[in-house]
Amino acid sequence: MNRKQFLKKSGFGCCAWLALDAGGSRLEASQQTGEEVSQVQRERDFLRGWLADLVDAMDTHLDSWSKVRLMEACGRRCFERHDFKQNIARQGKDDLKKLLEAYKKNFECWQEGNLVHIRYGEVSSRCYCPAANYRPSKANDIHCECTRNTHQTVFETALGRPFKVDIVESLRRGGKTCHFVVHLT
Repeated sequence: MNRKQFLKKSGFGCCAWLALDAGGSRLEASQQTGEEVSQVQRERDFLRGWLADLVDAMDTHLDSWSKVRLMEACGRRCFERHDFKQNIARQGKDDLKKLLEAYKKNFECWQEGNLVHIRYGEVSSRCYCPAANYRPSKANDIHCECTRNTHQTVFETALGRPFKVDIVESLRRGGKTCHFVVHLT
């Protein structure tokens, strides 16, 4: 499943869940769905607030090194949690050319000497991370370290060795797209 399919299916899944008729008459189902929607919205708002509080506390109380390490751990887990990211690594197992072809199914990807560029289009309309896209962006937004490390984990898993990945630009940091560079040497 690619990134677009994941986002689309997530939305369809939520809509389908809300449309379920759990019992009784249409009126009961309609009222129950309204209550369920309200509960889901309250939980969503709570989680958004909790995550915002967590990131604010990280910014206030942690040094840069610690913040980056935490977000890197989140990036690794994001890779482990989502099949489409693992599929990129599987399809490129032990073969850089195959890895780049697998990446191209979801991203712009090209090799330039000892660098591999991964870009979310020339211009992106939004941040694709559901955990970040509701919060205001910052000039050196720490959340982008999560995505950087997801790409690093894909390369390391596929090719079986360490890689350095840099953030060239990101929407959350004021760029026109998200663009990462993988150092092959």
